[in-house]
Amino acid sequence: MPASRTRHLCSVAAALALTVAGPATAASAAPGGTADGLREVLFVGNNWDGTADVIRSSGDFAKIGRINVIPDKAERLAEIDADPIKWIYYTAVRNEVGEGHDQYVDDMYSTPDGRYVVVSRPSFADVVSIDLATDKVNWRFPVAGYRADHMAVSPDGSRVAVSASTANKVQVLDIDTGKELGEFGTGDKPHENFFTNGGRYIWNMSIGEVTTSLDAPGWDWTKGDRHLTVVDATTFKQVRTIDMRQRLDAIGLKDFSDAVRPAAFTPDWSKLYFQVSFFNGFLEYDVAADRITRVKTLPENPATNPDRTTWLLDSRHHGISMNPEGTKLCVAGTMDDYATVVDRASFDVGPLITASTPYWATVSGDGRDCVISEAGADQVTALDFATGQKVLSVPVGDHPQRVRLGHVQADWTGPARS
Repeated sequence: MPASRTRHLCSVAAALALTVAGPATAASAAPGGTADGLREVLFVGNNWDGTADVIRSSGDFAKIGRINVIPDKAERLAEIDADPIKWIYYTAVRNEVGEGHDQYVDDMYSTPDGRYVVVSRPSFADVVSIDLATDKVNWRFPVAGYRADHMAVSPDGSRVAVSASTANKVQVLDIDTGKELGEFGTGDKPHENFFTNGGRYIWNMSIGEVTTSLDAPGWDWTKGDRHLTVVDATTFKQVRTIDMRQRLDAIGLKDFSDAVRPAAFTPDWSKLYFQVSFFNGFLEYDVAADRITRVKTLPENPATNPDRTTWLLDSRHHGISMNPEGTKLCVAGTMDDYATVVDRASFDVGPLITASTPYWATVSGDGRDCVISEAGADQVTALDFATGQKVLSVPVGDHPQRVRLGHVQADWTGPARS
């Protein structure tokens, strides 16, 4: 290999290695921590309700209050009805991604002062800031295209990155004003986002087309361009792209989808654990070495319909998180109706905890529990990372999906009603 190319690869590896040094997000930087005048909570987005339940971040996970994230529903629907193109996309989101329901809340993060929650709303193709004291819209940002999806918040809580899924780009907003600070292109249908290295980089995973019935491995090429995009979070210039197709093929997994779904980094950012479409399990990716190092297949539920076209948006398993120590993984087996805790070193699997369409996994404020959303049962359930056993379940609204740590004012119990 020419010396110049060797030097170039070493430079790329060094730059990428920088991404393994920083905290994950403002929400996860200090599990269980509180700031002056603030209370740490979990926000549970009830996608079909258009509400978000606010519950305690650990312990008994008791409900504190509920907010309305679509206070401007009538105005938004009037806009959609007046624009034939918007109406077509709105209807498509309802009938395809929403399984016949409107998608009112995908993701959410609170502002550092605990006064607002910023929400991405797929059906309304926007991001809004909701005043936690009044349920009123503070600002609204219509995303490019016709659907808003997953978000990420910078470690200092000042910026949110949102996937504009039909526009194949990520837009980064000022969390206080909603002003766009920049954007970058991605693969088809950008999905999950992460800030890394103290907010210096942004990682995006694109999942391609997940609403078609061309789900057999032989038709995988129809799903579009799916890759990971890594950019500088200040300039939004591309640092690197990672095509998992090449990495999967290299270890003989040619029939695996390369659509990276939910993912979790180790605390030092050296390893990435990720799910892919149609697979009941997850894979381990070494960031510096740029290769998939291990694959874990999890148990199949014999009651799961083997017909891939019946699986929710190409999911098999959708939701993965890691405890703060980086020793345990928690996996939501969406189509197999269970959740389980896996030892990261040995890949030993804990008890399979029955759950109804578990759709997301996050970490409690004190770091002791994995919290999954059960979209099919309208509840969230906590699993003990140490034992893998179920702790408790708490009822929430209709079709909970994303669950995020955040803050509210210490005395907050819900918005004032006039």
